[in-house]
Amino acid sequence: MKTLLSFFLLFILFACSPQSNSILNNYSSSDLEGIFKSEKINGCFTIYDLKNDAGLSFNEKRLDSAFLPASTFKIINSMIALETGVIQDEKEIIKWDSIDRGYNEWNRDQNLESGLKYSAVWAYQELARRIGQERMKHWVEASDYGNKNINGGIDVFWLSGDIRISPNQQIDFLQKLYFNQLPFSQKNQEIVKKIMIIEQTPDYTIRAKTGWVARINKQIGWYVGYLEKGENVYFFAINIDIKNSDDATKRQIIVSKILDHLQLTK
Repeated sequence: MKTLLSFFLLFILFACSPQSNSILNNYSSSDLEGIFKSEKINGCFTIYDLKNDAGLSFNEKRLDSAFLPASTFKIINSMIALETGVIQDEKEIIKWDSIDRGYNEWNRDQNLESGLKYSAVWAYQELARRIGQERMKHWVEASDYGNKNINGGIDVFWLSGDIRISPNQQIDFLQKLYFNQLPFSQKNQEIVKKIMIIEQTPDYTIRAKTGWVARINKQIGWYVGYLEKGENVYFFAINIDIKNSDDATKRQIIVSKILDHLQLTK
């Protein structure tokens, strides 16, 4: 009798508990899978609705697998550069070394704003060298970034070294950034959030960064960030296999299609 009563009370408690009103509840993993298949891409995706504490994912096993961060590391690299004072703000010039890297947007002076926008690897390698191994290690560990292992060369460890981060860890890191909870000054976190803006409309703002692990045999691509809409925030991360240059463009294409499908950019 006691067991039956306990079960009944638990049932009533569950039935009366508030349910999430997230728009994500209207969709399933199969919706995401269909978009991946339409683009002929293997990978994973996750999105998290902060206000309603709800999520939607595709290929959850891969979401916990760790990969090189590639240029998504520029997010934290920017904050470390600012915090250590190797660059004063997002406008300070990083002089081009006159080496032609085959991309007009790279072959010029940079600052944090342009360097992040055009993903100018050489500029962030210069900042990493200025920061140095000891300070870089300190801030990566203090930020609890991925596996926190920066071995492999101070100016290449995020491209071909030992550091690894999973898509789920990317989401956790972005949430800390959003709330200014990383171990950097609020000013420096706000600067980085400002230069991360890639799309802004009257209805929403997207802050994000791409990444392309191109220096190892199994190439992968990233696109991580968050969408602010009204009083809510949606954090997202995509990680895909890249077999050719066309695949690299699919990172943003798939995310754009998903956000549109979820009625978040309409």
